Amino acid sequence: MMLRRVSPLSKLISAAKPSLLLNQVAYGLSFMEAFSTDALKPAEAGTVSKARTPIINFVLGGPGVGKGTQCTRIAETFGFTHLSVGDLLRKEISSNTEYGAMILETITKGKIVASEVTVKLLKTAIESNETDRFLIDGFPRSEENRVAYEQIIGIEPEVVLFFDCDEEEMLKRVLHRNQGRVDDNIDTTMQRLRVFEAYTLPVIRYYSRKGKLHKINAIGTEDEIFERVKPIFAT
Repeated sequence: MMLRRVSPLSKLISAAKPSLLLNQVAYGLSFMEAFSTDALKPAEAGTVSKARTPIINFVLGGPGVGKGTQCTRIAETFGFTHLSVGDLLRKEISSNTEYGAMILETITKGKIVASEVTVKLLKTAIESNETDRFLIDGFPRSEENRVAYEQIIGIEPEVVLFFDCDEEEMLKRVLHRNQGRVDDNIDTTMQRLRVFEAYTLPVIRYYSRKGKLHKINAIGTEDEIFERVKPIFAT
């Protein structure tokens, strides 16, 4: 397949516009309706129930950019608990819960799972963990995710990392990582890239305006990239 060369995604931050097809929007609405009986109620809003307010850090970047690898190293070096939203969703699928089949269908199509589901899984993971320093990998993936997080959990992130990488490199990494994931194929990955451009770049712009965003050049070896990350958490 001939791949189109593009600039790093950071150059799209100021100009990206949603470009997904109308049938994708319709799918998203029907997916949300499936959770209407489990929607957020006012009494559920607020922070998680811990003795101390947890320290939250978000990690963003397109598929195959290397977020998981770097999160593992950051967590081990600086004492964070690494929570991968993708792993939480895949665990829900394998547990055969009421949402599992619907989550599976959404992920295999490269789309974003309903925000209430994602945030409540995340809230449960934070509350059930004994530590209070978290690195949350792959979240928030949309403005809807971000708003749901603020309503349900409500803890301002300390740092938002954005691993920046060109599309061709991300696609090559995904297709060669061989992790047996249902979404590691060329069609789904291209769809995930379009979703990232349409929905996650607005989140990146939001945290950039708030002064929370730290952009990391994700081209290079694992060690080279980690050296760019270390100063952010070493202070």
